[in-house]
Amino acid sequence: MTNVCWCGAKQLAAGRETTRGIRRAFLSRIARLSTQFNRLCRQGFAILYSSLILVVRPCILVGMLAGRNRPRRSRVTARDAERTRGRLLQAAFQEIHRSGFRSADLDAILARAGVTKGALYYHFDNKEALGYAVVDEVIASNLHQKWVQPLRNAKDPIDVLVRIIKSESLKREDVQRGCPLLNLSQEMSGLDEGFRTRTASVYRDWRVAMAEALREGQKRRVVRSDINPNETATFLIAAWEGYVVLGKNSQDPRTLQSGQRRVSGHLESLRPARGRARAAGRG
Repeated sequence: MTNVCWCGAKQLAAGRETTRGIRRAFLSRIARLSTQFNRLCRQGFAILYSSLILVVRPCILVGMLAGRNRPRRSRVTARDAERTRGRLLQAAFQEIHRSGFRSADLDAILARAGVTKGALYYHFDNKEALGYAVVDEVIASNLHQKWVQPLRNAKDPIDVLVRIIKSESLKREDVQRGCPLLNLSQEMSGLDEGFRTRTASVYRDWRVAMAEALREGQKRRVVRSDINPNETATFLIAAWEGYVVLGKNSQDPRTLQSGQRRVSGHLESLRPARGRARAAGRG
């Protein structure tokens, strides 16, 4: 009986030892598998990371090259857009000067500028916006170059004004078309506030430049001290523009030629007595 019990206990202990061995082997296997799995994951991440580097680096280089070239293309595009806008403004100015704003034909403007209707509406919302830009950027600029700029720092403003008046074109087609500023002011001031304020601003700049030049001439004693520069400038512009519109109405260059003589004569009367004598001697 005692032997039987001892043998049973021994077998039970052996079974427990076997179970522990199996458990240790199982856990060891799991640990090895886990280690291998982690290694594979790290290798896979490294491979993936390397692949990404291979893809990302060329992309960065391509992006850098594209970024380096992009501003140059943008500058070219900006210059092209500016030139297109300039052609539209010049074409619109010529068409408006010939036909007036309300009768100006957009198709004729596009044909003259050599651009599409899409280009027109890319730069200007509508016909009115185009007309406003013509006043602000073309008519105002032309008047500034012809009248305002020569009067700046002029030693003798009367000489400058007489020279400008006498340089006015007497070609029949120019006389027939008249003054672009005057034409638009007469046509649109009573119909559109935008045109009225813009043309008034150009006239104001013209009048101010002339008055300042006369005032400086008084300081140099080449302009009579008893005249009012502001009133005189207003009168001179009104007188000259009056002859321009009379010439346009008569379609006769001789009308404008008469205006040149009369306005120039009035300008000569603005000199001090001593200055008039010197001017007569030069004549």
